[in-house]
This record gives sequence, structure tokens and C-alpha cells, in this order.
Amino acid sequence: MIDADAFAALLCEWCLQARAREQILINSSTLALPLVRSLHRALLDREAWPLLRLAPPWLAEDFYRHAGDEQLDNAPAIELLEAQHADASVRIDAPANVRALAGTDPVAISRAARARAAVREARLARRWSTTLWPTPALAQQAAMSEADYADFVARALFLDTSDPVHAWQELSTHQQHLVERLADAREVRIEAEHTDLRLRVDGRIWINSDGRRNMPSGEVFTGPLEDSAHGSIRFSVPSSPGGVEVSGVELRFEQGEVVAARAATGRGYLEAALATDGGARRLGELGLGTNRGIDRATGSILLDEKIAGTVHLALGRSYPETGGVNVSAVHWDLICDLRNGGRLSADGETISQDGSFVE
Repeated sequence: MIDADAFAALLCEWCLQARAREQILINSSTLALPLVRSLHRALLDREAWPLLRLAPPWLAEDFYRHAGDEQLDNAPAIELLEAQHADASVRIDAPANVRALAGTDPVAISRAARARAAVREARLARRWSTTLWPTPALAQQAAMSEADYADFVARALFLDTSDPVHAWQELSTHQQHLVERLADAREVRIEAEHTDLRLRVDGRIWINSDGRRNMPSGEVFTGPLEDSAHGSIRFSVPSSPGGVEVSGVELRFEQGEVVAARAATGRGYLEAALATDGGARRLGELGLGTNRGIDRATGSILLDEKIAGTVHLALGRSYPETGGVNVSAVHWDLICDLRNGGRLSADGETISQDGSFVE
């Protein structure tokens, strides 16, 4: 099981780095109340202002069922003001139904994403963290019992160690060596079944994602040159953005742009996402998973993209800190498992073979 107080302390000390008099937004569903209450107390103990924004888990489904054009194509001004003035924010995913939006028009989801782009950018411009709290729905999605899933998440968070902050510091040091190894790379190649994709990364910055933002984390990532992707890739790990199941995605790139796309499941969502805006057909991120505490796919992108031995690419928005310049309302991480015959190389040198890093 997860110790909510220990989890809250990790969020305060490692992720949010909360300080006195800061205003910290907490967004979650009511299913995460054990963690929310512990985090509320922990922030108060640090003399910060916790600003709780709790919603019942069915709210998103109701929004898309009842929202009109005005609500789909705009965002409330107060939401933007709040994002601009908060010192930091944390989003805690805790769904009651991971397929709640399965019947929702993908075009409506894309419209709402475009309308809230300014809010999202304002939050990303400040300190932020995204995490999750185990729920029966997440356990079912992962094909695990609730108790086993909670233990799995605790391991992914390093809450099973005596000093979780120290464990994240150690991972950060390990990943920094990988960042330094890739710093001067010019071209990255990904090879696996139905996959042979080349990306240029020269001049871009590799980021050590060590849990400060995504918790859990465990990846290094960069923003590939926007016109460089060439070849094909099959994403072997299913993805469920916004609660819509998508699996078996295959993309073909020319001059950085998706020129052919298909999916075994969720093709409508894939096509709508690619049509969101001009940047949605290009890549905003290339990431390498390193978290050994995450050893299987669970259906949660937050967890699955960190699996040690996987690589993920994000369609859409770049992270400016990498030097990437792609602009989009979309940022959708798609995951390719390299643990069974896959290879990742940089300028011809093998970096990862069959999911293990090569020294």
C-alpha cells in the first residue's frame, strides 16, 4: 500500500519544492482524497497556501456531453488568471473510469485542447508536477489487483525505499551520465519490428527528467529537429490519452511530418489528433525510459513511458527547454518497447540493445 504522508512529503520536497507563502494549486478528482489531505497538511506545515481544486470523477464526461460551441472553443478567463498567478501546481490523476471518454467525439476533445492551450502554457511556465493515485479503475486497466497495483505504484515512486528523495537523487545522477553521453549526438536511429526511424538531434538539449515534474519519472528526453524524422515506427505499447483506447499505432514520416498513419484501435482519435493544428503531425519529443521500478505496461502513459528499455515519441508540442520549437495544442506520448530485439543508436553507436543500455 502507499503511505500518503510519505508521498505528500516527496511531492513537497522533491517535486514542488514548496516554500513559505507560495500558492500551490492542487487539481484532482475526489478519489485521491487520502493523498490530497496529506498534501494539504504538508503544504500548510511548510507555510505555503494549498489551493484545492477537487472535482468528481465524472466531470469530464459531463463536460463533453453538455458543452456547446462556446464552451468547447474557449476557456474561462479565471482559469487562465489562476494558472498565471499560482507559484506551482500539481495534478493528481485518479480516475473512476479510464474509458469515460471512449464515446466522445475526438474532434470535440481536440477543440477543447486548442481552447485551453494558453492555460496549459501558463502552468508549464511555472513549477508543475503531474502524478497519480491508485484507483480500482487504474488497477483494472493494469490487469492487477488493487493491492498489487498500489504496491507497483509505490515501487515506481521509490516509496518502498527508506529515503525516497535520496533514491531519486541517485537516479538523477545515473541519468545525467546518459545525458552527457548523448549531448553531442547528431542522429538517433530507432530499430525494432516494423520500425526503422531516423531523427536529427544535433544542437538540441537533452533533459534529465528525474521526478521533479512527472512523478514517477525516469527518462531523458530532447526535442528532435522538427523536419528531421524519416522512416516508420510501430508503437507496441497501447496508449489511452484522455481515456480513449488507442493501440497498434504505426506512423510513417517524411521530412519530419506524418505522411501515413494507422491504428488497430482508436483510428478516429488518431486522425483527429493529427488534424488538431499545424504542429500535431510533427514530433515534439524523443524520450528514453529508465525506471526499473516500472517493468510492465499498465495503460497509463505517465507510467508506461518511463519503462526501462522503451523509447517514446510525442506528437505535437515541444518542450522549449530542449530547444524544440514545434507549437501545438497536442502533446501525445507514444511508446515503442525495445526489450525484445530493439536497438537505439546515436551516430551509429549502440546506446540501447534489447532494452539494456550499452556502456
